[in-house]
Amino acid sequence: MTQFIKTHARHLIILLFPYFGLAQSSFLPQESKSDHFLDRMEILLQTNPDLNVTTVKPMSRKLAVQIADISDSLHHRYPYDYFYRLSKIDQYNLRDLLMNNIEWYNGNKDSFLSKNNLWSTFYIHKANFYEVNEKDFFMVIDPVVQQIQSVETGNGQRVFLNSKGLTLRGTIADKVGFSAYLTDNQERGPAYFQQRVTASGFPAVPGFGYYKDFKKTAFDYFENRASIYFKVWKYFDFQFGYDKNFIGNGYRSLFLSDYAAPYLFLKIDTKIWKLDYQNIFMELVSQHQLGDYQYPRKYAVVHHLSFNAAKWLNLGLYENVTFSRQNYFDFSYLNPVIFLVSAQQQNGSPDKTTVGFDFKANFGNTVQVYGQVLINEFILNQVIHYSRGYWANKQGLQFGLKYIDAFDVKNFDLQFETNLVRPYTYQHNDSVSNYSNYNQPLAHPLGANFYELITIARYQPSTKLNFEGKIIYYKQGLDSAGVNFGSNVLENYTTRPRDYGFGIGSGVPANCVNASIAASYELRENLYIDASVMYRKYSVSNPTAAGISSSNSTIFSVGIRLNTFRRQYDY
Repeated sequence: MTQFIKTHARHLIILLFPYFGLAQSSFLPQESKSDHFLDRMEILLQTNPDLNVTTVKPMSRKLAVQIADISDSLHHRYPYDYFYRLSKIDQYNLRDLLMNNIEWYNGNKDSFLSKNNLWSTFYIHKANFYEVNEKDFFMVIDPVVQQIQSVETGNGQRVFLNSKGLTLRGTIADKVGFSAYLTDNQERGPAYFQQRVTASGFPAVPGFGYYKDFKKTAFDYFENRASIYFKVWKYFDFQFGYDKNFIGNGYRSLFLSDYAAPYLFLKIDTKIWKLDYQNIFMELVSQHQLGDYQYPRKYAVVHHLSFNAAKWLNLGLYENVTFSRQNYFDFSYLNPVIFLVSAQQQNGSPDKTTVGFDFKANFGNTVQVYGQVLINEFILNQVIHYSRGYWANKQGLQFGLKYIDAFDVKNFDLQFETNLVRPYTYQHNDSVSNYSNYNQPLAHPLGANFYELITIARYQPSTKLNFEGKIIYYKQGLDSAGVNFGSNVLENYTTRPRDYGFGIGSGVPANCVNASIAASYELRENLYIDASVMYRKYSVSNPTAAGISSSNSTIFSVGIRLNTFRRQYDY
């Protein structure tokens, strides 16, 4: 598959290069500091359908600048309109977005210049360590640093994260874009994080791929992500990369999230009229044991169609197939407009397919309601008789609400979300075609057989200071004495103990409360001092049967980070 994508991507570039006519942008990094500002603008300026674009992430830098320009122009055109008037903090965040994506901003950039650059070479502009801006070549290189030191109650070992590396992005002749994020990391997470790495029998550091032991109980790993980008005509964007994607409007996604390790993919994004249609062709790493050998591969195709049904309403359709073939890629899944379920059935129905529906609706310039419905199997008779608990009722549901400037407090935003996924939803009848990558779920971090409640409060009282409070509660059914009750996506659903009597929480019930408060202060552009406190209470009704014990812990953390996002342990 790797060679197939590389070869055909190369041929595609050669064939279509004469038709390249528009500049191509790189994408905002994962968990960009501009993400929440763009979310706010989408809700605040709900009557502009061009802003209804954030369902699929990451977003291109060029598009983010366009949204900022629209927001800025409306603010100045209607200075006395309550809903178009940006707060001083929003104006600061808007200018900050433009400064960090300077290659796409055509306005006055004088305010972006550093007062004290280094040798007229480094930090010419405040946001960019080293910048090249020539006729046919633009490039920015920035260092990446994250140092976190933590103390966990009941844990005698030091909890830490040490990351260092660099990130770069650029364009060539305004035709091809490129980006890379390269870091070397050493990490010893909280005790429950350590258990998660090894508990399933298939080791994995959440969010990352290959790793080695470090100081016996810590982990050493590289994070290497890179992509090239090009645009064909006016409507088609291509990305060939090794990275992550996210589909959804919530804190979690039941379709595709950025929780698992990066993967190789080719993405085609088509924007025309009120439609945004994405095709992602993915090469994944199947479940495996850690070691130095060629890990087994599998493949997935994702389609997502987003439709602006009204100025305030966006609807989406999603479908996915995960499959494996010995020594070849199944070409029947390459058709970008075919229904994947139909293609799967024509192949004899051997592969893992899911379909889904998502929506978001903006109300009153302050509220957004959003949700997802995921269907793996739908047997109407069994759904009608839901109380029977048929094992193949494999569905998931998300519902959420965002409330910006809550209670008329500027830049105080609330988010409420609930997620529930029935047992066996992401499993398959073999050990390959389940919905996973590198021994990790591709959707929700918990896998399946759970319901979850999330409350998030964000407050930015000044331009440099941010607060975030978060409470996550979930209940999940764990395997009992090795019997598969449908929570672990790596298991084979044919090993289930029966056909009926399954509900969310079947197996050994486990309850978790994860509450945290974090403060971040921006010392200078993209350089943050972080401090946080997190409390986690995890209780298991039958620890012996589940093979995991109950635990309570409080974690105090301080850290510094440059040009990267804050590491999360919120599961």
